[in-house]
Amino acid sequence: MDQSGSLLGSLLPLVVLFGIFYFLIIRPQQKTQKEHVAMLDSLAKGDKIVTSGGLIVEIVKVEDGFFRIKHVDGTESRLVKTFVTSKWEE
Repeated sequence: MDQSGSLLGSLLPLVVLFGIFYFLIIRPQQKTQKEHVAMLDSLAKGDKIVTSGGLIVEIVKVEDGFFRIKHVDGTESRLVKTFVTSKWEE
């Protein structure tokens, strides 16, 4: 009986630490990731976006895994969806 109480007493701090870690780090990160995926799915032709490099570009066409984008000088290129950080709101 004494050994099982000792085992529970030694595991309890680890369980509490994992719970704190989950609610302070893992859960908010998952929420942010879901919001980012929803934002990527809602982007359409004509929307302006900010890339991870800091460029503000306009979406010309939505493709599988890519966006066809237009730069300020009129040139077009393809951008991988994972490099979009946010939608540009003027």
